[in-house]
Amino acid sequence: MATAQGNDGAMMPNPMNQFEIQRYINWEIGGVDVSFTNSSLFMVLAVVVTSAFLIITMRGHQMVPGRLQSISELLYEFVRNMVRDSTGPKGEKYFPFIFSLFIFVLVINMLGMLPLGHYSFTPTSQIIVTFALAALVFVGVTLIGFWKHGIGYLKLFAPSGVPWYMLPIIIPIEIISYLTRPISLSVRLFANMMVGHTLLKVLGGFAGALGVAGIGPLLLMIPFTGLEILVAFLQAFVFAVLTSIYLNDALNMHDH
Repeated sequence: MATAQGNDGAMMPNPMNQFEIQRYINWEIGGVDVSFTNSSLFMVLAVVVTSAFLIITMRGHQMVPGRLQSISELLYEFVRNMVRDSTGPKGEKYFPFIFSLFIFVLVINMLGMLPLGHYSFTPTSQIIVTFALAALVFVGVTLIGFWKHGIGYLKLFAPSGVPWYMLPIIIPIEIISYLTRPISLSVRLFANMMVGHTLLKVLGGFAGALGVAGIGPLLLMIPFTGLEILVAFLQAFVFAVLTSIYLNDALNMHDH
């Protein structure tokens, strides 16, 4: 494990070590590595925590909600209003998927903020995880577009009102823009989570290596931790919003 030495001889851990994949159960199927890792563990934990929270808080479904039920209902209405505003009435039946996606990313991001030492891990800081989620959205939205409009979905790449002589330029640009959606969607989430966690780890390393003089970096970690929690929420929201916008393109072709 790479380390750096502080002024008092203390060793600062490499801030990038927190993103290292650790195998808990080695498993290979047909030459493909499907080992159970720390990333797999935290994604399973996210599903378990989310399911348990929603089941427990909504089990009574009281007319006058308590605190936990209020949180669940607030999240539900928050995402539902966002989907309704982004996609219109046609998109409401896809609300369960977008809500699940939002909660899944949000809980993963928040679990990554827990101070568990070297056991802590944030799957969304791995580009393969965020790209898999983005690819799922991209393929799903594309299939919905062709299912709803058939070959007419290709009109998405030729916006109405564009002069015919501009189409040879506009169509390639639209196609490239469409194909880069999963890349931009995945990189945005991955980069924000990785940079934020790296910064916190660097500040923590300085605080530990500098001893008494590390009070400055330690105090600086407080607002940055609050900011990282906010970023964790905002990135889950942005992921859900962009998914809704892409879904709107597939459902409401007449708007283009």
